[in-house]
Amino acid sequence: MDVLAIGAPADEATLATLLRCCVREVAGPRGLVWPAPPYVLLRVAGTLLRARTHGGAALRLDGPPERLEEGSWRPLTVAELVRLAEADLDGPNGEFAGQVAASRDAIAAILAARASAEPPADPWLASEQALVYGHPFHPTPKARDGADWLRHAPEAHATFPLRLLAVRRDALAEEGDLTALDALGPAPGGYRLLPAHPWQLALLRPAFGPELVDLGPGPVAVPTSSVRTVYVPDAEVCLKFSLDVRITNCVRKNAWYELAGAVELTSRLAPVLADVATRHPAARWLPEPGYRTALGQREGLGVIVRASPWTACDPGVTPVLAAALALDAAPADPLAWWTAYVSAVALPVVDLYFTHGVVLEPHLQNVLVGLDAAGTPVQAIFRDLEGVKLVAGRHDLGGLHPAVASALAHDPARGWARVVYCLFVNHLTEIAATVAGPDDELLRALWRVARDLLARQAAELGRPLPLCDLLAGTPLPAKANLRVRWARAADRSAGYVPIANPLA
Repeated sequence: MDVLAIGAPADEATLATLLRCCVREVAGPRGLVWPAPPYVLLRVAGTLLRARTHGGAALRLDGPPERLEEGSWRPLTVAELVRLAEADLDGPNGEFAGQVAASRDAIAAILAARASAEPPADPWLASEQALVYGHPFHPTPKARDGADWLRHAPEAHATFPLRLLAVRRDALAEEGDLTALDALGPAPGGYRLLPAHPWQLALLRPAFGPELVDLGPGPVAVPTSSVRTVYVPDAEVCLKFSLDVRITNCVRKNAWYELAGAVELTSRLAPVLADVATRHPAARWLPEPGYRTALGQREGLGVIVRASPWTACDPGVTPVLAAALALDAAPADPLAWWTAYVSAVALPVVDLYFTHGVVLEPHLQNVLVGLDAAGTPVQAIFRDLEGVKLVAGRHDLGGLHPAVASALAHDPARGWARVVYCLFVNHLTEIAATVAGPDDELLRALWRVARDLLARQAAELGRPLPLCDLLAGTPLPAKANLRVRWARAADRSAGYVPIANPLA
């Protein structure tokens, strides 16, 4: 983790993330980044900048960034870097500076709230609530709309009661196994229970009446890293709600076709993942067996049931969010720990793509790593079926509604790019940087281990060309978060920029 970000003021953490974005998306594609150990130099809008870094493509900062002015190096500020980035990006964007400032203010508020809050005793939930600074390559990692966000923020160790609604049976839509929802409390005769996120309910202000009844507070929920997905300890279940709030790039809402898609994928993936587990017994997943919503607010009040990670772990194994391990992982034997980690996390993802045509999004917030009593990775638990896609042409989607089928499908190239970005750029690059720390030789050794494991798997899979290209050193696709935010575009339209491949 950055020296700047360990208990540092929010503006220093904001500066670090924005600088990384400028290296990756502004200066890098133009050939305006140069190594000058111990510094990285870059030019943005004609101004020369430098920063001490380690961690390879993760760009962990070892001190404050600087700019060259009249022959002298001077400290760089967030406001200066925002102005330089704005000058180098295409077209106007009157929102950008305000969004960066809002993200910075959110980090400051989170730090203040954490100072007096009690973290969860559950180690998994504590890891879910550890992401104070957010995505390391996002210009506004903690940007959130709405005035009520802090009381529902996982980073502030929030807990809150759900609101329980009752939906008349002829006014609801549902599918799949909803036993977990019905167990949350009693519903009047002729009605079904529908839990609601209190923040979403305040935003929607639905009309209550004979079809939709407010039953009042329900069981306590603990928000996980995605904000809108919560864990209900009394029911031992996770619930994924809609939130009409922009979090980083997206308004987080369960589209109607995503509700149906979750149940469809849960059914389709069960035999597929069982097959993969015969070759990669560490692989686990969290099914999403059902959804329920009110017809009058099909997307706004839709809730997806998701299994608890504790149900996926073997006895004695503790699930920990991979993103939390990217902040703090210092194993006694780094090479052995990393070997176990890559074997558990990466190999089943690659197998799923090439053997079954299934695209996982194994980014740092979608993977839980099961640690044994010694802290060794022994399981990988994959979650969030919204990001899972099926490679077009390899699955029969003919019986599905066209919108559901379209949302579930990726062409092979797009699917492979998503796998490579999430697994290698977003995930393994960050974990490797944390394990290696400032030791560049150890970092190179870690990537040699990963390459050997993947080369062996490539041989077992018949040497598929995309995997061979990856091992040969083809550049990695890094998601362009800065540019999609600058364009004020939907997250699904985000492109990629090439970065150096550490497997080469």
